[in-house]
Amino acid sequence: MSLLKITDKKVKISLSDAQATVGGYVQVVRCPDGTKLLVNEEGLWQRLPLNEEATKLAGQLIVGNAIHFAKGCGRSWG
Repeated sequence: MSLLKITDKKVKISLSDAQATVGGYVQVVRCPDGTKLLVNEEGLWQRLPLNEEATKLAGQLIVGNAIHFAKGCGRSWG
């Protein structure tokens, strides 16, 4: 599984790009360190493979591809 890391505040990810990256509907997951992940909302139901790196960041089980926004990035995603 892949983790796309966004560290530039100028980078904008559209809904369609996010959906293409995670492979479906997008869910925002807030990480304990104040960063955000975009994940596949139905990933568990679809039995997607474990994303170990995203799981460590989130402190909870994350499956499938994910997008990680560093602090201050991805403000349009809440």
